[in-house]
Amino acid sequence: MKKVAFYTLGCKLNFSETSTLARMMEQQGYQRVEFNQQPDIFIVNTCSVTDNADKKCRKIVREAQKINPDGYIAILGCYAQLKPQEIAAIPGVDAVLGAAEKFRLHELMPTFVKVPDGQSARIFNSPIEHAIDYHASYSLNDRTRTFLKVQDGCDYPCSYCTIPLARGRSRSDTIANVVASARDIAARGVKEIVLTGVNIGDFGLSGGPDRQETFLDLIRALDDVDGIERFRISSIEPNLLTDDIIAFVASSKRFVPHFHVPLQSGSNRVLGLMRRRYKRDLYADRVARIKELMPHACIGVDVIVGHPGETEELFLETYQFLTELPVSYLHVFTYSERPNTTALSIKPVVPGHVRAERSRMLHILSEKMRRAFYESQLGREATVLFEEDVEDGFMQGFTENYVRVVARYDPLRINEILPVRLTTINHNGLVEVEETVLLEHH
Repeated sequence: MKKVAFYTLGCKLNFSETSTLARMMEQQGYQRVEFNQQPDIFIVNTCSVTDNADKKCRKIVREAQKINPDGYIAILGCYAQLKPQEIAAIPGVDAVLGAAEKFRLHELMPTFVKVPDGQSARIFNSPIEHAIDYHASYSLNDRTRTFLKVQDGCDYPCSYCTIPLARGRSRSDTIANVVASARDIAARGVKEIVLTGVNIGDFGLSGGPDRQETFLDLIRALDDVDGIERFRISSIEPNLLTDDIIAFVASSKRFVPHFHVPLQSGSNRVLGLMRRRYKRDLYADRVARIKELMPHACIGVDVIVGHPGETEELFLETYQFLTELPVSYLHVFTYSERPNTTALSIKPVVPGHVRAERSRMLHILSEKMRRAFYESQLGREATVLFEEDVEDGFMQGFTENYVRVVARYDPLRINEILPVRLTTINHNGLVEVEETVLLEHH
């Protein structure tokens, strides 16, 4: 039995796909092991969102060669679709699989042969237009929560983004298939599912403008799946986050009050340069609507700093806009040049040191926002799904509205959703809970 190890770079969507690929390999008789357990085959699932993709990929390949110099190394994922020749030239890489080929990994594996030193890897990479099939995926056993993929690809032409070139057109699973997957996941004892995709608000599209099903239809159907106590929406575009979706989450049995809504810029001028499909007023309206119906909701925000054309004045517009929004935390991305994107033609280019300083400012702002949100939750009763991560005798988990909680380790609490009272914030910025409340319900 050959041993295979997987390493995932990037997003929750990649984690869901890696987990599915691993199960497919196990069904073919391979034994999945950890990366450091002398595997015969290394599979690296890559990301292309930042300019560190090449650096990270090369580092993982070097580590794999140290662990097993004779091991077979295959690279797949977004970076593999965008730059197959570049990856094939990395010493030690034996195969490169593009977007249309990665789910054929288990079929192609028997044909793989170790590439002699000095030769480039074999490339299995079709044009992105060939990536039209939808492959259902979900993660298992990697974390307490399961990431369930419901949509793939994107039709949005954002100026800075290569995802449409790496994953292809927007396409979705069917509601019937997603519900069946959710029931399978529930049967395995999982309590929380995170819905993932590239642009999940576009659920129902399958390579064309017509759709038979919508994201609202999907979450309504999932709300009736027994066995799953929580559903969480990973990220949804503000222009696709409708009043009906917000109202449904507010009244649902299982969907939690946590939204992650990409903003990217608080300047209408920069949003236009980015080719986003909304203006800041719409974003502010979406946040206000969430808070009106769910005052304790957690709202996360994606922001890109240093996009070409972002002057100091326009960046400060974004900074000021964010300080006025009742949001809970930021995910800050520093703009990096990506080949074949329209942002490359926009002037002026923001110097690297200026991008870094703007990123630093927003990271500080994010910490202040998170602290303020956590403080607003103290004294409240909530429920926590406890994770397996244990450090110094303490375990962590998340409330329904995404407050990270710490409590004394008890193995009986792992993968259990338990009531708590949020009491204090510790020196690590995590919320401690009242132990007597936990004990009463244990």
